[in-house]
Amino acid sequence: MISPVIAQGIKDGSVTAVFRSWDEPRVRIGGTQRTAAGVVRFESVESVELAELTEDDARSAGMASLAALTKANQRGRGAQLYRIRVAFDRPDERVALRDTLPSVGEVAEITATLDRLDRGRRSGPWTREILALISSRPAERAPDLAASLGRDTQPFKLDVRKLKELGLTHSLPVGYELSARGRAYLEQAEPERRGPAAH
Repeated sequence: MISPVIAQGIKDGSVTAVFRSWDEPRVRIGGTQRTAAGVVRFESVESVELAELTEDDARSAGMASLAALTKANQRGRGAQLYRIRVAFDRPDERVALRDTLPSVGEVAEITATLDRLDRGRRSGPWTREILALISSRPAERAPDLAASLGRDTQPFKLDVRKLKELGLTHSLPVGYELSARGRAYLEQAEPERRGPAAH
């Protein structure tokens, strides 16, 4: 995971490396990762020793000092320290997508995708249930939302992430809310969720 502060540093160019202690590399050269500031690209991965690190390494990682970098990377037994060179790749396309209201054709496409996700779940449909839950309980802790459905937190979060990939939800500091695209989708494709029309 790359923190929002470090992600912003990668975006503005002040951070060019991150350090991680792993049993083996968990990123590949040329691979990318979405972060709070956009998509980050991994340009190189090399094993290093803690004693080899310098003040320049600390600055490249956005750390205040070599001591801070060293403290943050004390590794457990059997783990290897890696220097991962990083660069900003592109804005996260989901950010623009979630602010884009769907056309009639896109509503049909979203419906087809949600139906396909529902059919793939042996326990039954789940996509609209989660959309409706987030709509009615924004900014509520994921464990509490999951518990209200009798579900474990991590599988619930993975399902919300699938809806986020479609631009229908986005994360808040605590919990989630429907995006503009998600709200428009429910209004067009699921009008019954808006309740009775006013007279």
